[in-house]
Amino acid sequence: MAPWYIAVIMGLVEGLTEFLPVSSTGHLILAGHLLDFTGPKADTFDIAIQLGAILAVVLLYRERFVGLLRANPSRPFSGPRGVLLLFLTSLPALILGFLTHRAIKDHLFGPKTVALALFVGAVMILFVEARAKRARRATQAATLDALSPRLALGIGLFQCLSLWPGFSRAGATIMGGMLLNVDRKTAAEYSFLAAVPVMCAAVGYDLLKSWRLFEAGDVSFLAIGFVASFVFGWLAVKGFITLLQNMTLRPFAWYRLALAPIVWLFWPS
Repeated sequence: MAPWYIAVIMGLVEGLTEFLPVSSTGHLILAGHLLDFTGPKADTFDIAIQLGAILAVVLLYRERFVGLLRANPSRPFSGPRGVLLLFLTSLPALILGFLTHRAIKDHLFGPKTVALALFVGAVMILFVEARAKRARRATQAATLDALSPRLALGIGLFQCLSLWPGFSRAGATIMGGMLLNVDRKTAAEYSFLAAVPVMCAAVGYDLLKSWRLFEAGDVSFLAIGFVASFVFGWLAVKGFITLLQNMTLRPFAWYRLALAPIVWLFWPS
């Protein structure tokens, strides 16, 4: 494929942006353009290395995922109930994504639509944070174990916004949780957990159609990208949770507003 360092850079970009409310799609497209790493095989590589970021979340929250195998009365987010919550959150985006997959690829992957998604997402973040500052409503969920099926489904409906390339899956779920009066840190952590089933389904679907593009010689290149995505995904998740102890999401909104015109101007033709 390409030189090994390109796999490292693309893995770094994927890992750092996948779980932050900044849109990994826009970053990967710009990085690929700057590195002259484009085409069907490059697009499939970008999808495949998401598995590294997924693995980072699974290992970081392994106790939560292992807990889904057996109910624990002291931890409501466990066993069948925990599985149900993740199912309810994943279902809306899976259904809508399946029905609109072709239309999204044909009509929403362009500089104007992605830049607009970055802009709209930024405005929503600023609105959600302003509302959170003014709101006096009691928090409905301050921990993962306080999440209810209704909240899980509501977050899942907001997650459908992430089907708009450039909007950000993490941004959609975190903002959805906050609008439903879920604690900011809890909304972020649940966003990480809820990413796993949706991303596995999306990655599996795309790889099932495109794996034939790869040859035996591409395995090492894929492995490098996977490892880089895993390492930087791990660092991003840990760092993001630490940051949320002391800050809001507003810096990410300003960053998106700065990124939107760059995507518009430098999107590959």
